[in-house]
Amino acid sequence: MASDLLIRGGRPHGLAPADILVREGKVVAMGPCLQPPPGVPVEDVHGALVLPSLVEAHTHLDKSLWDMPWHANTAGPSLMDKIDHERHARRAWDIDPQRQSARQVALSVAQGSLHILSHVDIDTDQGLWCLEGVLATRERCRALVDIQLVAFPQSGLMRRPGTLALMDQALTMGCEWVGGLDPYAIDRDPKGQLDAIFALSQKHGRPIDIHLHEPEEMGALTLDLVFERVRALGLQGQVTISHAFCLGSARSELVEPLIAELAALDIAVMTTGPAGWSAPPLKRLLAAGVRVSSGSDGVRDTWKHYGNADMLERATFLGLRNRLTTDADMALALEVCTHGGAQVMRLHGHGLAVGKDADLFTVRAENIAHAVAAHPPRELVVRRGTVVARNGQCLHLATPSPDPIVFTKEPA
Repeated sequence: MASDLLIRGGRPHGLAPADILVREGKVVAMGPCLQPPPGVPVEDVHGALVLPSLVEAHTHLDKSLWDMPWHANTAGPSLMDKIDHERHARRAWDIDPQRQSARQVALSVAQGSLHILSHVDIDTDQGLWCLEGVLATRERCRALVDIQLVAFPQSGLMRRPGTLALMDQALTMGCEWVGGLDPYAIDRDPKGQLDAIFALSQKHGRPIDIHLHEPEEMGALTLDLVFERVRALGLQGQVTISHAFCLGSARSELVEPLIAELAALDIAVMTTGPAGWSAPPLKRLLAAGVRVSSGSDGVRDTWKHYGNADMLERATFLGLRNRLTTDADMALALEVCTHGGAQVMRLHGHGLAVGKDADLFTVRAENIAHAVAAHPPRELVVRRGTVVARNGQCLHLATPSPDPIVFTKEPA
């Protein structure tokens, strides 16, 4: 889908006005008064802010209820309550992973996210059904968005015999990442789970992304076990810790050694900037040299009704959660949602510069801090030189319609 395009009259990164010339999907020139070669289309953005594409570095494409009838959320309060409720609701509510993942992809593209890292449930109830659906969406949307997939044992790994074999198969089928989840709190067997997922990583040559909701000492103990395996296996730069609530502890004597070790072993951290949970300290991580990404996590699913896949709004949440109030700090929040995610996903062509892929979007804002504060609609979204969304609407997939407000029965 690589195309030629001239974007006229924008302000790349909020700096001086400059035209952007794209040839065969790459930015080849940036500057004032560029002339398009014959036949190259022109998009005049009339002074809009031009930014590199957003990166959705943590979501669950197979779970979204977007554009489905409204289901009252009756899941219990604990993590296992929500996991069990979701596993049952998938079939009872017909949460078809192919249909729903395509809807969320359309939503992401319309808002300027052109790179997605999605966890996909692998368990003995669903088998590989969720993965098959999301793989179909990935193939259908290949020209619109980069999608990397994590084989994710949402219901537990050691506590559900047979899941490990399914994870192995999922990696053979096309998952680029090995997933893990709360080795103490969910599996009650941290050594067993971590040994299993690191063995899968070694076997398939894939990086690892571990959901870690465990708080305080429990989370710190899990991180220590992860550190041991990264050092022993030489997997520096190949592991991401998602959520990492334990790093939000107020106890600096617990947190600071963990941050130092994350930096030394080049272990990345993903944070959504959660409102209701402890959260990793964004500026302290970045100052230590830790790669940090962000994501929407669930988008209107059986766990919660919130979420709209807008990673520019997610930068707002990061700023609020981390008290980022200066213009420079607000720009840092956006950096996590663009360059930070690209670092974690190893997107070497990402960035608004000559020689990089022409993946970008425009917004009506005075500067980056203004865009983070207001997160205006995306006026233009360009993927490899092709306009894929305009005025908040994806042009190449069925666009999500307003949600019907229809209450339905809960699963029996």
